[in-house]
Amino acid sequence: MAAQISTSPYKKYEIRKRLPDPKTSVLLVIDMQNYFSSIAKPIIPAITTTINLCKRAGIPVILTRHRHKPGDDGGVLGEWWGGEIIIDGSLESKLITEVVEAAEEGTKDDHENEIEVVEKDTYSAFRNTGLEERLKKMGVKEVIVSGVMTNLCCETTAREAFVRGFRVFFSTDATATSSDELHEGTLVNMAYGFAYLLDCNRLRQAFPP
Repeated sequence: MAAQISTSPYKKYEIRKRLPDPKTSVLLVIDMQNYFSSIAKPIIPAITTTINLCKRAGIPVILTRHRHKPGDDGGVLGEWWGGEIIIDGSLESKLITEVVEAAEEGTKDDHENEIEVVEKDTYSAFRNTGLEERLKKMGVKEVIVSGVMTNLCCETTAREAFVRGFRVFFSTDATATSSDELHEGTLVNMAYGFAYLLDCNRLRQAFPP
């Protein structure tokens, strides 16, 4: 997240409060990749804490990775961003090491060491990825959203989870984007119509040692 604002506009919309149920939840860590390092690095401590708290509670962790195949122009997304897209195989497309290590920590064998990664090529982690089917097969009813960017891939994924019938929890301190204004705007939208807001402190309350 960008620098903290003293008065958070989303607070007046945060009238619904709830904690996730570890038995039916999944943690989605959105696009913590080298491409977004300037935005992502400040929240790595919150991301790794969120991962550790969820894993301790038995909640599965799924990472997403945004990439386009070499030669792909990115379609409308590429057009919108002036052709600047993340090419698969590039250093920028790689997941940030500390996040991968946190997701892998505590695994028991080589098979379990294979962390789940959803590959995507647009803002949504659900579009053409099989994520919805995977979550339903796992018995997931609640989705915790973290990562970058708050107002693009995180918000789109949260909205799509909601309309697919998943209860959504959205992290305020383990998400980040390019400005306070954009970050807070998403939190207002989430609190008003889509998600229960939480942070690392609330997760500690939900999942005590």
